[in-house]
Amino acid sequence: MEQMKYIVLLGDGMADEPVEALGGKTPLEAARTPNMDRIAADGVAGIVRSIPEGFPPGSDVANLSIMGFDPVRYYTGRAPIEAASLGIEMNGSDIAYRMNLVTLGDGQGKDGRRIMADYSAGHIPDEDSHPLVEALDRELGNFEYRFYPGKSYRHILVWKNGKRDIITTPPHDIINREIGTYLPYGYGAGRLLSLMREGERIMADHPVNRGRVARGKPPATSPWFWGQGGKPNLVTYRERWGIEGAVISAVDLIQGLGILSGLSVIQVPGATGWIDTNYRGKVEAALGALADGADFVYLHVEAPDEAGHTGDAALKVRAIEEFDAKVVGPVLAGLSAFGRHRCLVLPDHPTPVGIRTHSSTPVPFAAAGAGLNNAGADGFSEAACGATGLFVSQGHMLIESFFEGTL
Repeated sequence: MEQMKYIVLLGDGMADEPVEALGGKTPLEAARTPNMDRIAADGVAGIVRSIPEGFPPGSDVANLSIMGFDPVRYYTGRAPIEAASLGIEMNGSDIAYRMNLVTLGDGQGKDGRRIMADYSAGHIPDEDSHPLVEALDRELGNFEYRFYPGKSYRHILVWKNGKRDIITTPPHDIINREIGTYLPYGYGAGRLLSLMREGERIMADHPVNRGRVARGKPPATSPWFWGQGGKPNLVTYRERWGIEGAVISAVDLIQGLGILSGLSVIQVPGATGWIDTNYRGKVEAALGALADGADFVYLHVEAPDEAGHTGDAALKVRAIEEFDAKVVGPVLAGLSAFGRHRCLVLPDHPTPVGIRTHSSTPVPFAAAGAGLNNAGADGFSEAACGATGLFVSQGHMLIESFFEGTL
């Protein structure tokens, strides 16, 4: 029998809540998405709970779940997944922390307390962020602490024999809030706070930041630590399903999940994790991988999530429309070259523009292709997919049903 090809198209954070500025529609309802609508109409559509109860609604938990791994069993934290994507070796006592380069500003409240002005330092590019991380490692790195550059504002601290039970907060959850009550706390937190203070000193007068200010860009004023955890241990796709495949993403998190699950990582030049990403390059890489023998591709686009974090409904609609037009449409056209295939499209979690961070509300999904032709929806949106009555209560079971054709 002809080999089945599978592809997952994930628009990070696409789901949302009704927005007054969009006439009471969600961004998915307001956006023109003929290609996702076609998948929803021709195949199977429903709602999936990607965030198990009691877990934080992050892309780490959600994508782990959607890729087929029960977070209750496999989740150890976000940072060690990203560390894997960077080739960072961790032993059993190492604790990895995500290190954002952020912009802290003066608040308008009592005593002018500092606020989280920008969780990404203006989506700082690698050419600016890497020298800052290298300076942190040069001055603060030692046998106990090492600082590793990642992509844009996303970097890694590895703390040998570190503390994992410190309470930390994702910086994108506290945009424009005073940071005082969100700083790390708990046993061992003083060590992180000291690194943050020293990091601010090192970064304050760094030539990179002087140049950014001169160009009207926000400076990266501080490292911010969160998402910590120990080394995870995932079962590979080959071991579990006998499948070989690849992941395509601009962010370390998804690449790390791919590496840990035995999938190859395809690097696409110009893939940025923002609305200016190289959509065509991602599509060509995905179809090329399938043509070269891969059974499965997980294609991830970050732009809708980042737009949600800005709180700009119009920008999020644009990001969704570009995902549909520049990714979903060309992929569907390219899949016609393969005989038997299935395509699954969905977000990982909502990123409502009204709160500018993630929520744990279940998300819409739609799948079409060989053997999938029932419970279709009138369009791809939260309400339309929800109206089918199909609800997958355990997110990690969705991809198994997708592979088996039992949706």
